[in-house]
Amino acid sequence: MRFYPEATMPDTATTSARIDYKDFQAILPEMGTGMAAVSHALRRSGIEPELLEMIKIRVSQLNGCAFCIQYHLNDARKLNILAAKLDLLAAWREAGIFSEREAAALEWAERVTLLAAHHIEDEAFARVSAHFSAREVVFLTTAIGQINFWNRVAAPLRFTPPIPSGS
Repeated sequence: MRFYPEATMPDTATTSARIDYKDFQAILPEMGTGMAAVSHALRRSGIEPELLEMIKIRVSQLNGCAFCIQYHLNDARKLNILAAKLDLLAAWREAGIFSEREAAALEWAERVTLLAAHHIEDEAFARVSAHFSAREVVFLTTAIGQINFWNRVAAPLRFTPPIPSGS
């Protein structure tokens, strides 16, 4: 969740797309090719696809990226992730329904995403390393970096969220 001081609240009347996602792809097709290669490597990483989607949603929540939240919620629902987990992702610490592995990944995702706010101490690395191999930590950190990149493109350009029809 993001709370804005009253003086800096975004004007919700002007939240139309600045550049459409498809236009972005046409302007910079190499980006799609490069990101597809990273996504392919992440799919082959052995990390559960459900966990990767939850991480993408949580990071996108932290960054306030409506496009990426909706995009990855759509993907998460296709993977049949429990609705309760998706509903409580923003409050995962208090929810009591996430496994230790999921909690370690979500904590790592938050720490990497909020890197500018704090140093990542050795204890945080030890907690994620207790549930993930060194190889998996590298892939997990890469997935977090990738979604942070997309948030930093999609949010400022205001890509229109891909809301499913009938919603």
